[in-house]
Amino acid sequence: MEAAMRDHPLWTTASEEDIDCALEGLEKYVMIKLFSRTFSATPEDAKIDNEISEKISLLQTFLKPEHLDIPPILQNEASLLLAEKELLKINAFKAPHEKLLSILNCCRVINNVLLNVAMSEHVPAGADDFLPVLIYVTIKASPLVIDLFLLVCHFQANPSKLHSNLKFIKLFRRQEKLISEAEYYFTNLVSATSFIVDLNAKSLSMDENKFEESMQAAKLMNKVTNESSSTCQMSQQQNNECSFSEKMPHKPNATGVFEVLEHGSNYPYMEAKSKGLTVGDVEMLLSDYKDLVNKYTILCKAISCLSTSEREPLLRQIEKQSAATLISHHPGGIF
Repeated sequence: MEAAMRDHPLWTTASEEDIDCALEGLEKYVMIKLFSRTFSATPEDAKIDNEISEKISLLQTFLKPEHLDIPPILQNEASLLLAEKELLKINAFKAPHEKLLSILNCCRVINNVLLNVAMSEHVPAGADDFLPVLIYVTIKASPLVIDLFLLVCHFQANPSKLHSNLKFIKLFRRQEKLISEAEYYFTNLVSATSFIVDLNAKSLSMDENKFEESMQAAKLMNKVTNESSSTCQMSQQQNNECSFSEKMPHKPNATGVFEVLEHGSNYPYMEAKSKGLTVGDVEMLLSDYKDLVNKYTILCKAISCLSTSEREPLLRQIEKQSAATLISHHPGGIF
């Protein structure tokens, strides 16, 4: 394709930068059009995705950084959360370049943590530190962590399709672009995924009996949660649809979604301690709870109605809000 473009009369005088931009645009256009036929296109891909997703959902319930021998100095929750969100963006895109960029941004956040620790503690940082942190971030980057950003990703794709995403990038990203930094970080995520697939008690700094008990408890908890969720969804579906149609009679846009967010967004008990609560606070707490559930239900349905072009500015706005929240909670910096 590249050779044909260079030989074409229209491109004979074009610069290398122009040709590269044209090829990037062509790759994006073609792969977006063919996405439904090329991404997770076989039953085998779907099966592997589901197996990895199930394994991750179990590990999330008990896995801690120390189980992967991640030293306390690298357990920067704010930075790791940012890395998780960057990785989750992979499902917001359909072009191989943009999916790969999500991986790069995630890994760059982790690398910045390692570099900052190395500079402050005067200790070298290398691959032995990087891969365990990436494995931990990959496991924790899940829709089970509920916030607004993850809610948007949930409606765009299944955030757990690690296998399909990696296969898609490997097959359809221009090979001359899978080099250097991109190749290194991509290979590390492939290794992290393989580690998760084969993970057992011997892979962790954890007692084997404790590992098996934790896995069985996680399976039981997931089973109960799924059964309860199915029952609640069946009983509440009709009421939710009626409530949504009354509050949003027309197809919402991004502005409408943020209006829902802003309405009743003041929760005075967010910083409260249990010892400071009284019986008189119950009524207000119940009101806040109902308000939160109503907004969540409306927001879910609102985002599901948005087109891709409407979701993109919403996603960017949510990123800004998430970054602002992190900065406000960590004024001294998150790295």
